[in-house]
Amino acid sequence: MTRPRIGITTSLEDGRQTLDLTYVQAVEAAGGIPIIVPMLESAEAARAFAALLDALIITGGPGITRGLIGALPKDLPAVDERRDLSDELIFRVMAEKPFLGICYGMQFANAQAGGTIYGDAQRQLGIDAHSAERGASDHEIEIEPSSRLGAILQAERMSANTHHIQAVADLGAGLRAAARAPDGVIEAIESKDGRILAVQFHPERMLERALPLFEDLLLRASHSRA
Repeated sequence: MTRPRIGITTSLEDGRQTLDLTYVQAVEAAGGIPIIVPMLESAEAARAFAALLDALIITGGPGITRGLIGALPKDLPAVDERRDLSDELIFRVMAEKPFLGICYGMQFANAQAGGTIYGDAQRQLGIDAHSAERGASDHEIEIEPSSRLGAILQAERMSANTHHIQAVADLGAGLRAAARAPDGVIEAIESKDGRILAVQFHPERMLERALPLFEDLLLRASHSRA
């Protein structure tokens, strides 16, 4: 069987698309073909490109502004409007295909469903930092026993890395929390229809524990095109 083709979005910095190699390596390790999503500017182009893909990953990135509660801190720049537009276009035209959101990608999916995002969870909630760049270290997450995430990872808790300043406040329509940090911060969400799975941590950097997330995405992609 042809390997599933997985679209991977990128960051946009100084007019250049950039992507950590770990995302590509994770998709390949799981058995898929990674395909980099270009910065798109029209729904027509997005639909044409989406025809090449079996599933989508929206990767980490800067600050979400849609559904924002409070201001972004100085150490978190706002997402470039061109990336925001491109991500929205490809996300919408792939509404029937499997999706994995990572960090920014989780917050993005929640905002697209009408949810809200804390601009600076540490300051607004009075909790310890969740950003390694602010001195945070790996922490345990508690996984909902009945969640799809729990079934995939075969675990009710796991140590996860942490690289986020923002955090989900209110869940969007059709979404539920699949994991939380000990302080209550939502660490994973999933849609009730099974299409969306998104995590606040970076599984592509911890494949010894999190490769099943990418394998599950490929399995769902294979089923969706069967």
